[in-house]
Amino acid sequence: MSLQEEIQKRKTFAIISHPDAGKTTLTEKFLLFGGAIQTAGAVKSNKIKKSATSDFMDIERQRGISVATSVMTFEFNNKIINLLDTPGHKDFAEDTYRTLTAVDSVILVIDCVKGVEAQTEKLMEVCRMRDTPVIIFINKMDREGRNPFDLLDELEAKLNIKVRPLSWPISIGQTFKGVYNLYEKSLNLFHPSQQKVTDEIVSINSLDDELLDEHISPFANQLREDVHLIEGVYDAFDHKAYLEGKLAPVFFGSAVNNFGVRELLSAFTSIAPAPIERPTDLREVLPEEKNFSGFVFKIHANLDPRHRDRIAFLRICSGKFERNKFYQHVRLQKQLRFSSPASFMASAKNIIDEAYPGDVIGLYDSGNFKIGDTLTEGENLHFKGIPSFSPEIFKELVNNDPMKTKQLDKGIHQLTDEGVAQLFTQQPGNRKIVGVVGELQFEVIQYRLQNEYGAACSWRPLQLHKACWVTCDDKKELQEFVRLRATQICLDKDGHFVYMAETNYMLNTMMQNHPKIKFHFTSEFKKDLVAI
Repeated sequence: MSLQEEIQKRKTFAIISHPDAGKTTLTEKFLLFGGAIQTAGAVKSNKIKKSATSDFMDIERQRGISVATSVMTFEFNNKIINLLDTPGHKDFAEDTYRTLTAVDSVILVIDCVKGVEAQTEKLMEVCRMRDTPVIIFINKMDREGRNPFDLLDELEAKLNIKVRPLSWPISIGQTFKGVYNLYEKSLNLFHPSQQKVTDEIVSINSLDDELLDEHISPFANQLREDVHLIEGVYDAFDHKAYLEGKLAPVFFGSAVNNFGVRELLSAFTSIAPAPIERPTDLREVLPEEKNFSGFVFKIHANLDPRHRDRIAFLRICSGKFERNKFYQHVRLQKQLRFSSPASFMASAKNIIDEAYPGDVIGLYDSGNFKIGDTLTEGENLHFKGIPSFSPEIFKELVNNDPMKTKQLDKGIHQLTDEGVAQLFTQQPGNRKIVGVVGELQFEVIQYRLQNEYGAACSWRPLQLHKACWVTCDDKKELQEFVRLRATQICLDKDGHFVYMAETNYMLNTMMQNHPKIKFHFTSEFKKDLVAI
């Protein structure tokens, strides 16, 4: 099969949502329809003693939430689907934002009871910044929720995007009968099943078909009226507008009961984009280029707790990746080869010999990679747009067991390499200060340090407002600033100076009093910095 044919077979996307909208449940049902798993684990059911396939860390299984992006590959409709399940909780939004740089499209899950929520709007803003194609799935239609037309109006108003329903619910809540597929003109009846794939499709030639009255009486006339209204109010589905991120097709269903999922997945494989070009600091990289290139968007230590492994997740952007072939690590300017590259089904790994644009593979890493690193066949380019956030909450890491100092140091360095937090060191005393964007991240770090590294720790809150990287064209000026503000200066993991502002007033005062010093509010500027 040619490179172009391999590219066209692939669909790489992320599922995003506000917490508890049903994102992880929908992910599992995709895997069911793709034949990747045979029985789904209900994430929050006490009766079914299984956890979600995509939640592989112990803390995820205990809390019933996703705190790290999972990567899963499966086949459906002769397409290879690379699915990235992201954290919904706002405290882990940074992981989700980075993941959005590695996909070509997105499925956004909305709770029909709650509608558009705060995190939904933030995630959609990121998608709009990149014009990422978005499909919306309105979930939990088996509950007493909002009127579907009201939900469509809210989507357009709050998410600033035109919508076009491609399926339509037949009633809602206890009387929910299924969905009418506007895209394929077929009727799927509702047979609730949380664990198995059940399917009964009634083919009808038109809404006037008597079969409609036979199967969904007394809701047939209401469906006819709704569809007539949809066709009158909404323009026909414009595939080009969807690919440009200007139009979002909308589907309805109940993920936990397997309903409306097949319609969504079938339409996705039909309309979602194949791998697209990627911007770099030199040029646009096209997927069909002969030479291989890709970038690291995620690092995860201890994916398998029995082995102290560290995996770098690489999105392939162009060419063909081959096992045991040497590739250029652009930042380190050295050649690396990989004997055990892997594809994923959550925490399960399979060794692969080759991979193509759109694929997300795992590379065993001994410490060579950082988030944003680029691999090529020799060209010195860097992929752009991998976001980095200034921390909002700061705490000092306290070692509860001096006998485990080495384990604690190794653990906090590896975990902060994953991008879940940023680590700053302050002298004298080698104080370790951890900065995060959400309070829950401290709990996850503490849990993982204890369970993966055997290092017990606690946290000491710090009253800090902002961490800013500082540079200056005049080296002596920078050294003088660092000397005068020694008690407020830290080093990041790469040895760069960071000014820890206690208040916004103090930060503004420093900026006014030291006009030659440049204050950087994201680590995107690191490529311009010089370590001490």
